[in-house]
Amino acid sequence: MHNYQYQRIVVKIGSNVLAEKDGTLDLTRMSALVSQLATLHKAGVEVILVSSGAVASGRSELNIDKKLDAVSARQVFSAVGQVKLMNHYYDLFQKQGIFCGQVLTTKENFGSRRHYLNQKNCMQEMLALKVIPIVNENDTISVTELMFTDNDELSGLIASMMDAQVLIILSNIDGIYNGDPTDSTSVVIREVHANKSIAQYIQAEKSSFGRGGMLTKTTIARKVADEGIAVIIANGKKDNILPGLLLKGSTTVCTKFIANPKEVSSVKKWIAHSNSFAKGEVHINAGAADALMKSKASSLLFVGVTSIKGDFEKDDIIKICNEEGVVIGVGKVRYDSEKARQSVGKKGLRPLVHYDYLYLD
Repeated sequence: MHNYQYQRIVVKIGSNVLAEKDGTLDLTRMSALVSQLATLHKAGVEVILVSSGAVASGRSELNIDKKLDAVSARQVFSAVGQVKLMNHYYDLFQKQGIFCGQVLTTKENFGSRRHYLNQKNCMQEMLALKVIPIVNENDTISVTELMFTDNDELSGLIASMMDAQVLIILSNIDGIYNGDPTDSTSVVIREVHANKSIAQYIQAEKSSFGRGGMLTKTTIARKVADEGIAVIIANGKKDNILPGLLLKGSTTVCTKFIANPKEVSSVKKWIAHSNSFAKGEVHINAGAADALMKSKASSLLFVGVTSIKGDFEKDDIIKICNEEGVVIGVGKVRYDSEKARQSVGKKGLRPLVHYDYLYLD
């Protein structure tokens, strides 16, 4: 009987874990990670994998003389590399007697509640059938303004959507250090609570092969942990890292963002990640902003609205901005933009955003 503390996990494997220095896939490391995932899977842990590496893999395969712009290069490299990456995963999992399935998605698929639920239902069925979903961005059809920041952002969305208990982000370092990781006096920060600031320890540099870095990892980790999902940042190049992290009473070196103990509804989780999918903005006065921030059970009423920007339909996501124009939250609107503009400042109407569909930063 296993002694793992989580039943459903999302594991994100970064490009710097899967790639060699020359950008080619590290098949030895990939095989070791698949073996670890198989161990967890066979012990009854539901595993969802978010894997980088397609673009790096494609880039190492193609020797292109023609100069491509950044988006075109990403599309071509991904188209070639994704096939190679999935072939390796399929073969490695098959040797373990496990089926895996590819799930390619785009940012747009998370902006619509219907598309969001379609993705969720598909992966729920895969898990029920003991199939491991392997998720990646569909780079071949994504363009710059529609791309995820990186797969850290995608993994946070997946963890939230699938009601995971923990999101494990595997990088090439042990976690977040309280100083320069190359300095022997620096140590890994083992736990991060909601009220603990670690901004002074975060460097903005991006990884060698991916689009992300520790800044985006910590931003996503904060948001996901606030939704009640623990987040672990650990070193994917260490032997047997995954089973070690999941054991009850684990002493494996990593940085763990402690989950908010308060339960968050699935709709609020979706809304929490919807800032970049917002179709418009509503600007509110100081009184309305104060009321929202003081009480989590307050709805956004028209009497506190000063202006509406952008065009949106009923049930779209909009940004909520204070008098200074700072975004303080997002919500699902109950009116389209035309009706909303006609109701600005009026009393006695149904809320523009009900508190059940409101998420405040």
